Amino acid sequence: MSKSNGILSGMRVVEAAAFVAAPLGGMTLAQMGADVIRIDTLGGGLDYRRWPVTEDNTSLFWCGLNKSKRSVALDLSSPEGRELAMALVTAPGEDAGLFLTNFPPRGWLDHDKLRARRADLIQLTLMGDRHGGSAVDYTVNARVGVTMFTGDPGSEEPVNHVLPAWDLVTGQMVAVGLLAAERHRRLTGEGQHVKLALQDVGLAVMNHLGFIEEARRGQPRQRHGNELFGAFGRDFVTADGQRIMLVGLTHKQWRTICESLDMQAEVDALAARTGLDLNQEGNRFRVRKELGEIAAARISRRSFADLQQVFDRLGVCWDRYQTVEQLVRDDPECSPANPMFSAITQPGVGETIAAGIPLDFSARGRIPAQPAPRLGEHTEQVLQELLGMPAAEYGRLHDKGVVR
Repeated sequence: MSKSNGILSGMRVVEAAAFVAAPLGGMTLAQMGADVIRIDTLGGGLDYRRWPVTEDNTSLFWCGLNKSKRSVALDLSSPEGRELAMALVTAPGEDAGLFLTNFPPRGWLDHDKLRARRADLIQLTLMGDRHGGSAVDYTVNARVGVTMFTGDPGSEEPVNHVLPAWDLVTGQMVAVGLLAAERHRRLTGEGQHVKLALQDVGLAVMNHLGFIEEARRGQPRQRHGNELFGAFGRDFVTADGQRIMLVGLTHKQWRTICESLDMQAEVDALAARTGLDLNQEGNRFRVRKELGEIAAARISRRSFADLQQVFDRLGVCWDRYQTVEQLVRDDPECSPANPMFSAITQPGVGETIAAGIPLDFSARGRIPAQPAPRLGEHTEQVLQELLGMPAAEYGRLHDKGVVR
């Protein structure tokens, strides 16, 4: 299925961005069918060589976050290059005039300058903090306190989380913010400047999940290692050395654990001894050590294959710990057997698999994942389509080093 059949077919977004959150927001829209056009400097932006990279220094990071986009490369240090960039952002089109950036909104990125060219422009500027200061996922994590309740209960050292959680949440909010502003424009004709701060996303989520209120009430979250807070869940080792994660959050999940491990009698005895109703998830957390010992004794005597069979039959919430290498090599969910994935040829990388958007719309079929563009691959095409630039003018700018 082509992008022209996507749920956002016809929408055009211009993006000038780097690293995770903003490019992820743009890619989210592109994978739903929007025409997302990246503007980069001639040699590539700040993240063009971001690790991980291939043996010949092609960034897997950049390729991964720019799938399904088009690329325009301009000399943004030159007046002509900046003029072209502004013209692309403000080019006509009913479903155009959407601009995404996480660079400081000054110079050619200044909203007032751009709005003077197109009054209904929608610009979303992603900032580090709400004052315009610099912040990244690691610094936000440190600021909001997550590093101090992650890891071993016996440690007092901070633990930096390797998954950029705030970037990922923010990337989706970037897409939501642009779509909301576009809906407002459809209803009113008004454009606007939407501002979003990575740090505010972190603070909001900390509040949504109760972390902030816990601390306000004098009960700050403690470290619990691999244990699920507020219910029953932790890692266990099978008789043949496989490590699994087992979760009993809901009543059904807890009931199936007890049934699959034949531990209900011991659980009932523990409940009678403590006076706790262990059908309540919070009470299961209160006696997590005792429940863990009951479950561990059973799991340690059974093979992984045996447990897998009974867990899957009863619908237990569980999974096996595995490396990314094992995920890629052995897991069919990380392959084209999962319709989210497509086999593609990525320039600079070669044959690979690529994830499309996880959303599966019943009204439109999935758009297969498309490769990230080569830097500047669509410069001439986009300038011709959006600005009507003649071939001779493009040749002049190319020879002058303004475009690539």
